[in-house]
Amino acid sequence: MTETGVNEGFSWSRHEGVVTIRLTRVAQHNRIDPADIAGLRESVANASSNADSIALVITGSGNATFSSGYTLAALAAGNIDDSFESLLNELETCPLPTICALNGSAYGGATDLALCCDIRIGVEGSRMFMPAARIGLHYYPDGMRRYIRELGLAQAKRLFLTGMTIDAPEMLRIGFLTDLVAAEQLTTCTTEYIDALRACEPDAVRSMKRQLNAIAASDPSALADRSAYQASLQSPAIAERIKRRRS
Repeated sequence: MTETGVNEGFSWSRHEGVVTIRLTRVAQHNRIDPADIAGLRESVANASSNADSIALVITGSGNATFSSGYTLAALAAGNIDDSFESLLNELETCPLPTICALNGSAYGGATDLALCCDIRIGVEGSRMFMPAARIGLHYYPDGMRRYIRELGLAQAKRLFLTGMTIDAPEMLRIGFLTDLVAAEQLTTCTTEYIDALRACEPDAVRSMKRQLNAIAASDPSALADRSAYQASLQSPAIAERIKRRRS
């Protein structure tokens, strides 16, 4: 059974445990407007809270741009609140494995959106840049934190302080992308990750994601916390899965 929904700037679907959010403003480079935020946050929350969900995929429409990020018109008008930041923070902490299938280039806040995701698949011919300094914007701290965590301080400084554009091979080299594929292989590569996730125990995936993120954030208790490990050893799932592998 497939569930679907359509909003002004994005659509969502749920099929066999996979929730897909697709940005749909092709003519505006799949930008995200203030009116989209509440619906996007609700879509992420619903995916997170559904026990049957195994993955959340975020992608864009068309073959040129994944997203140009949050609309510059709102910035120019000076009516920005923290709702876009909250959306990205909630995506970052989504308990599900998250896959960003970048169907094209990413600009501005869309680069931060991608960095919120666990796996980022890009296509040949795409580019990215962070124009904050060029438009006089001091970026919000959580966005800079994600750049540093995922790309390292040197690359974060390079991209934030210069506003330079980099191409797809460089995006892969510095770790912005997990995979780089031909455009016609984007769906296939995304499906391969989803199939791999289906073969895993969902509870173990969620608990390891949570602890990996805590370790990466230098949480002093994360390395000492063996509770999820011990619980998994006692879980009926581990015995059943080992039995199936031996048979």
